[in-house]
Amino acid sequence: MAAAGWYHRDISQVVAEGLLAKAGRDGSFLVRDSESVKGAYALCLLFQRHVYTYRILPDDEGLLSVQTIQGIQAKCFRTLPDLIGAYQHPNNGLVTPLLHAVHRARPDEDSDGEDARGWGHTVPCPGAPPSSRTHIPQQLHQRLEEQVHSSPASDFMGFMAEYLTHHVQLDLEALCHGHPQLRHLSTALATACRALHSEIDFTLAGLETLARVFDPPVSPRSPAREQGFLSGDPDLELLLNKISTVNHLLSSLEKKVLKSLQETVTRHNLALPSVDVAPPPAARPLAVQNFEVKVGKSQRVALTVDVESGTVTVTKRGSGSPEEVIPQDKILQLIKYQSVQSKVRLVCARDNQKSLSRDFIFPSARKREAFCQLLQLMKIQHSNLDEPELISVYVGTWNMGSTPPPRSLASWLTSRGLGRTQDETTACIPHDIYVIGTQENSLGDREWVEFLCASLKTLMAIDYRVVALQCLWSIKIVVLVKPEHQRRISHVHTSSVKTGIANTLGNKGAVGVSFLFNGTSFGFVNCHLASGSEKTHRRNQNYSDILHSLALGDKRLGGFDLTLRFTHLFWFGDLNYRLDMDVQDILTHIVKKDFQALLAVDQLSLEREKNKAFLRFSEGDISFPPTYRYERGTRDTYVWQKSKPTGMRINVPSWCDRILWKSHPETHVVCNSYGCTDDIVTSDHSPVFATFEVGVMSQFVPKEAPGSSPEALACIEWESIEVILKTTSRSKCYIEFHSYCLEEVQRSGENTFQNCDIPGFLKLGWSSKHLPVLNPILPDLEYLGDQHLLLSIKGVESCESYGECCLAVRSAIGTTAQQFETFLFHRGEETGSVRGWMRVRVPRGRCGTRERLYEWISFEEEDAEPAAEAPVCPKPRPQRLRSRPRSLPEPATGYTNPAYFIFEGVP
Repeated sequence: MAAAGWYHRDISQVVAEGLLAKAGRDGSFLVRDSESVKGAYALCLLFQRHVYTYRILPDDEGLLSVQTIQGIQAKCFRTLPDLIGAYQHPNNGLVTPLLHAVHRARPDEDSDGEDARGWGHTVPCPGAPPSSRTHIPQQLHQRLEEQVHSSPASDFMGFMAEYLTHHVQLDLEALCHGHPQLRHLSTALATACRALHSEIDFTLAGLETLARVFDPPVSPRSPAREQGFLSGDPDLELLLNKISTVNHLLSSLEKKVLKSLQETVTRHNLALPSVDVAPPPAARPLAVQNFEVKVGKSQRVALTVDVESGTVTVTKRGSGSPEEVIPQDKILQLIKYQSVQSKVRLVCARDNQKSLSRDFIFPSARKREAFCQLLQLMKIQHSNLDEPELISVYVGTWNMGSTPPPRSLASWLTSRGLGRTQDETTACIPHDIYVIGTQENSLGDREWVEFLCASLKTLMAIDYRVVALQCLWSIKIVVLVKPEHQRRISHVHTSSVKTGIANTLGNKGAVGVSFLFNGTSFGFVNCHLASGSEKTHRRNQNYSDILHSLALGDKRLGGFDLTLRFTHLFWFGDLNYRLDMDVQDILTHIVKKDFQALLAVDQLSLEREKNKAFLRFSEGDISFPPTYRYERGTRDTYVWQKSKPTGMRINVPSWCDRILWKSHPETHVVCNSYGCTDDIVTSDHSPVFATFEVGVMSQFVPKEAPGSSPEALACIEWESIEVILKTTSRSKCYIEFHSYCLEEVQRSGENTFQNCDIPGFLKLGWSSKHLPVLNPILPDLEYLGDQHLLLSIKGVESCESYGECCLAVRSAIGTTAQQFETFLFHRGEETGSVRGWMRVRVPRGRCGTRERLYEWISFEEEDAEPAAEAPVCPKPRPQRLRSRPRSLPEPATGYTNPAYFIFEGVP
């Protein structure tokens, strides 16, 4: 339902408060869609610098009323304008009458031009006064005139101008009376497209003739032609039938010709020249790999890794016999030095139960990573686990430029080219999951999937299985997995969001796929955002729209920010963020490979720093040149000038194609490569790839059957929780607790402490008496260590979320309470901060655990000597919170976000 200017549709609570704060006058108001009740609205009203939110609910008959305190008679209205009009008078139960409407920004106020939203925002609702409708035809006509100079279809534009001038008002009135057919628009389109009939008839006749040549018995005249294709009837439905027939004939003609020629060959026993087709490579064991390394200051040795036999052999240089053979089960830990990127420490067990440590220095960091990956693979193959604990995920993105791909995608699918790439010793190790995102992909859906599967079979000798394919026009995402993992994939969901003109065209937008891999949730989003150097704000809005509208993951978590619904979320595509620098300066830095200077003016990096988009996402280090805009056919030249009807457009070289990710705290995810190809030249974009090592959890099976020990219950206890919200509301709040380890959603009482002395902020507190004790389904330590809690701070009156966060259960396991602190998010924006004390109690008999395969590799900050005994594997490091500015003193109980220091008394 569309409405008057004060109706802002589905804007967020934060945006609504910002608009009212900008208005600044008591009695300023707007209406938006409710986030908690579908079909309801939220009336936001400013009074004495605070925003009060009232829910407007429909009853069974569709009558609208403002939610009131129980026992007070509600006033009902047939339309939203009627309700708003009534509450513009005093003494109606609101803190102040509705005095000053805060209107939506008009389309011409949107600096993003052609991508501006507004087509779906201009029709008033039933019951709106006629005066609010009169400006609409003129406004649409003016917008059409702005487009005419760039369109060659002048006749067509003439028909549309006539419609906007004389007939759009008639369709508008019919729509307001419940008739959505838009009869006058259909007539205008059919008249404007009349010339298409003769063109399509001519083309269709030729196609049908050619089809009958190759398939005479089975190619009757189409039903559409029998109905009078040559009659010149301008009916729009008839035109669509013709286009559909042309589409069908074009797609089937190649198959008919091929079949006919094959039958001819068979019928006449024709001999074709033999072509030796190389069979796909058979699956074979991974070759033994050798590494030349340095031990100590000058001694050189060879490390031989045999993944199949599960051994690492150390051989001194010049010696024919091995110095030592280390079985994989004797390798206790692998420590990567961060101070020396090419150095690694191998900790091995001895028969006397003591450990021995040896340091090796590789020729490069990439060789060290290849060695570590091979040892990780060796551990996995010899672990004898029924379910994997560590998988590899490949993510690729490519704007194909509406041209077919080359015959081989080997460099893209094996992560070779520029940037942080795979070493040749590990490039052809198959990944467990491949996720391929493309934009401007002109291939058919089935053709593209078959091409990818064939490419991977040629490279890896594996028939990958298709988990999902989701398309939006030419934006596609394909998810492929190894055959042995197919049974581990469940709860597959797909979705798409259009963000083109008026959010109704799919030339820009996003496609997404989500699923569970055993007990770990994954989300993947491939997007194509607005283009143009000046469209930064529009790209941010695209991101926000996708975040809000993409329907992925568990429906029970639909109220949570999309970025919190998955253990691991990967977001990639042609994000179209550009470099804010003169093109000649950019080219100079590219020649010098001075990428840091360019990253300093990269729009995406700058917007992330300002918390405008991709909040708390991670991205690998960029050490490859900008992937756009190349001259097709080469990677030596950037083409930064583009001729358009409106003049010359400058497209500076930029990192448009990106891969980012966001994971739950204290989970294992490592980016092993991030780069682009340098030999795929069919598009003006280079394909980009990234590979990840991801820890996954299996469906936990307790050693003791549930119910065998009724007293053995784990519990999650809270000593206190303190929340600071960026809001001008004074609402009381409660906390909802969601988790897969809980039988149902739990809820706290109302906050026991409240402080709104600081303008624009609301501080809330809960004591332990008002916080629930949570009892997980299973009490085992090994199970609880993989669990997470999702918290949502909701207003008592509106039941809408002010912010959500994710907490790892693992960090609070123990006998004493542990402090936690993190940020609150809502619809992609940071909305506050939460901190408190929590404790997870585990019964004594359920404290058994084991080391995970990904925990035996750790990082060493300093070049320090390890302890003599075998080290205890550390927990994965929690994600860092934003650092505090150095210019401010460090209070004992300080918030990590500088915006909240005001509550600590810090100026």
